[in-house]
Parts: sequence; C-alpha cells; structure tokens
Amino acid sequence: MTRALISVEEVADEYDALFCDVWGVVHNGKRAYPAAIAALQRMRAAGKIVILLTNVPKPREPIPAQLDAVGVPREAWDAIVTSGDATRAELAARAPGPMYRIGPQDFDRTLWEGLGLQQAPLDGARFIGISGLNSYDETPADYTDLLRQARARDLEMICANPDIVVRVGDRLIWCAGAIARDYEAIGGRVVMAGKPYAPIYDLAFRELETLTKRQIDRRRVLCIGDGVPTDIAGANDQGLDSLFIASGMHGEALWTDGALDPAKVEAALESESVRASYVMAALA
Repeated sequence: MTRALISVEEVADEYDALFCDVWGVVHNGKRAYPAAIAALQRMRAAGKIVILLTNVPKPREPIPAQLDAVGVPREAWDAIVTSGDATRAELAARAPGPMYRIGPQDFDRTLWEGLGLQQAPLDGARFIGISGLNSYDETPADYTDLLRQARARDLEMICANPDIVVRVGDRLIWCAGAIARDYEAIGGRVVMAGKPYAPIYDLAFRELETLTKRQIDRRRVLCIGDGVPTDIAGANDQGLDSLFIASGMHGEALWTDGALDPAKVEAALESESVRASYVMAALA
C-alpha cells in the first residue's frame, strides 16, 4: 500500500528538491490553499528547492503575476516550468505552419506569440495547435466532427496541455488533453511536451541545475501532484519518487467519511498502472 503522510516534512530529509504541481495542489484556480503554501515555505526554509511544474499552456513569464492574484506568495517557490515552455519548441520547429488553432483567444495568447506561425482554416492547415477548448462551456463531444475531418487529412496535433480536466473553484473544466486523447483514439497523431512527457522534466532538471550550480541526484527529487496520468505517471517514467495528492481534481471521491480511503487510492493508481511513493489528502 502507498505510504500515507500527515505532513510532507515526515520525508523531507530524503529530498533536496520538489517538483510540485500547481492547479489542484497549490490553488484551485481561484484561491490558494494555505496549508500547501505553508508546507512549501517551510520546505524552502529547510533548504529545499521548490520548482512549480505545471501543465498550463503558456510560457512561464505571466505565471508569477497570476499566482500573486490567487494568493500564492513568491516565497513559496524558486522557479516555474510550464508545459507552454516545453511546447513552444515543438511549435517553433513547425513554423510557419500554417496552423489550425484551438483554444481560448486571450488566455493563451503568449503561447503562440513570436514564433512566426500562420493560422489557417482546417482545410488549409498543415497541423493543429491546441491549448484548450475554445470555451469553458464546451465538452470534448463538441469536437467530434472536427477531429474526424482532421484525421481524414492526417493532420498532426500539437497539444500544449496534456491534462484531461482541471478544477477551477468548485467546477471541473475540460482541458486540451481530453481532445488529444479523443484524437489519438481515432488514430490521430499527437505530440505533447508537458507532464507526463519527458521534455518538461528535462526543462525542470536544467532549471534545477541552474539554481543549485550542481547536479541533483534524481533519487533526491520528489514530484507532488494530483494527476494520476500526468503527475504520477510522469514521475514513474522519470524514475522519480512521487507524492499523490488525493484531492484536487478528485474532490473527495477518494475519501470515505472525510478521510482518505486506502482502497480507493490504490484503485485510482492501478487504473493507470502507476505507483506513488506517498499519498496525502492535501499538501500540508
């Protein structure tokens, strides 16, 4: 059974750095989680490096201000690495395209800027770039016909956010990963660079070496996240220890009578054929 922790400090001596997920672990899109913030601040005070590793589909530059806005202080982290950072290299390699774009027009604007990408209708595009659904009110079913048309033309899809859903306040919002999943299911070609894929971890380790001026033993890096197919699977693929936060996108589905249910936790992990080193109800 996965070892349950009350406090992340129970295992702090075993690690020099944390790769910590953001949405669902540090905040819910509208407000920060005070206990999680306190935990990260205490870990940094103990000399640990905290890198926020997020599948947000935009470069890191605007993220600090967004974290400020939901109450995540800059004292809680050392650096930020995003799926947007990792994805821009994939997009640049395909410039000028043309590209058929899917995603909210304003939220992800910085993902596409400065790459020399041309946009085109689906029938004139060489590939699809997706950062999310066009509207929070849409579902993956709204894209069924579009995906069939794209598959008929064998268009490659560059997905900037592998997450399936994310929690915004009390609501679960569909993410680009859900569309990429459905496209793969009908035989479409998909490229992703965020968690659980290697490029975002490569960036995180480069950032870690920049901060520490030395190589950190991978056995002394702990990944923290609520996404089983992203955070935990990515840690497994990289040979890193992981702390599964059994709330976030799961709400209280993995709890029974207000407490973690070990059987439900193991079932959630087994459903994706992964293992976690530790589990907590919430980061604290």
